[in-house]
Amino acid sequence: MPDDPLVSTEWLHEHLGDVRVKVIDASWFLPGDPRDPRAAYRAERIPGAVFFDIDEICDRTSHLPHMAPSPAQFAIEVGELGIGGEDTVVVYDQVGLSSAPRVWWTFRLYGHGKVFVLDGGLPMWREDGRPLEHGAPQPHDTGDFAVLVTHPELVRDLDEVRLALRDHSEQILDVRPASRFRGEAAEPRAGVRSGHMPGALNLPVTQLLGPDGRLLSDRELEGAFRDAGVDLSEPIITSCGSGVAASIAALALARIGLWDTAVYDGSWTEWGAHPDTPVVVGA
Repeated sequence: MPDDPLVSTEWLHEHLGDVRVKVIDASWFLPGDPRDPRAAYRAERIPGAVFFDIDEICDRTSHLPHMAPSPAQFAIEVGELGIGGEDTVVVYDQVGLSSAPRVWWTFRLYGHGKVFVLDGGLPMWREDGRPLEHGAPQPHDTGDFAVLVTHPELVRDLDEVRLALRDHSEQILDVRPASRFRGEAAEPRAGVRSGHMPGALNLPVTQLLGPDGRLLSDRELEGAFRDAGVDLSEPIITSCGSGVAASIAALALARIGLWDTAVYDGSWTEWGAHPDTPVVVGA
């Protein structure tokens, strides 16, 4: 395996027959998007792929969307997808690079290091002429998955973000669109204020992607982070609307060697709706 969080369609095509390589469709769409990711998965997918529902394999006791599940819940539900602890997992989504990094991050949070994102996702798989599967998926056996170790350094909660802002101990990188960061556009979820955390940096996640929807080159990624004011030698917490796009930024940082970047799980949905968190409007 490459020392890279991404694998190519060529690599995955060569390993589709390997019983220890498991493929996940992790498609998810923003609130208000009429598309149904599960229906799209049933209509067309990479052969053998299983569907990981971000809104189901999550902490369902939380009022916040798709918060990370408990280790026990994650182990049970991933096992039910047919994934075992020794498997190499390749995650993709139907957009190209959108929600797949969230699932990549969650596997890493629970100690599963053999997890990768398919470069270019399903669009690149199609473009490269790889095989596709249609209709109802085939049944699969239950996998033997156990969470043996967790990596709490990869996640931050509200109190930890407050502390980071107060002490200037970690940089907060908000990857929402600039108009939402500045408070010029409404948030997609009701009851969430517009604006940003005091001291946060802004780098819209689209600026990490090329015209084809794939991550920029390592050199271009480093330049984009530095242009946004990020000090790549200091700790970073990524944030977005609900922890999905923040995981794309974490993936991009891993691509340039910063594997331990933390994601603020509640992100702006939590911060912007909280009654006593400070919010800045404007640049």
